Amino acid sequence: MRRIKKPNIGEYPEYSHIYLDLMDDDDRVLEHLWSNFLKIKEFIFLLPEEKLYYKYEEEKWTIKEILVHLIDDERIFAYRVLRYARNDDTPLHGFDQDFYAKYSNANERSLESIFEEYEWVRKSTIALFQNLPEESFMRGGKGIDIDGSVLNKRTVRGLAYHIAGHELRHFNIIKERYLN
Repeated sequence: MRRIKKPNIGEYPEYSHIYLDLMDDDDRVLEHLWSNFLKIKEFIFLLPEEKLYYKYEEEKWTIKEILVHLIDDERIFAYRVLRYARNDDTPLHGFDQDFYAKYSNANERSLESIFEEYEWVRKSTIALFQNLPEESFMRGGKGIDIDGSVLNKRTVRGLAYHIAGHELRHFNIIKERYLN
């Protein structure tokens, strides 16, 4: 698989460090995307069904809602990758993740349907990164947060690591807070 160098500070908004700090500096982010998907799938399918609906606090999401959130987030960030890679630096609006989760109907879906969609999205994301021209990885643009503020620039390679680190952060949260 294609190797993508980890981004430097300044290639992603400050808040994204919580995701990028979880990622190794080994340039194997695409391999990580695929292997982590497989690990998460295996892990989740071993859980008792009632755990899929558990919330560790009232306002938090269920595991199914987290999984659909990961799919939504990856789709949105892959769209940003496409825009920036094609040299379109139009500032792109953020999204309200809680609003998306509320209307996802994740808890009414089968785990099989969630992972089928997750796999298709993941394969599409990897294919996108695999086939981008090398010079596109340093292209980028700015985002507009849901409050209207303009965020720091993100590069295409910064977005690759954001997607992978974001997923890893949620997987860690599931292991730490949902299995008590």
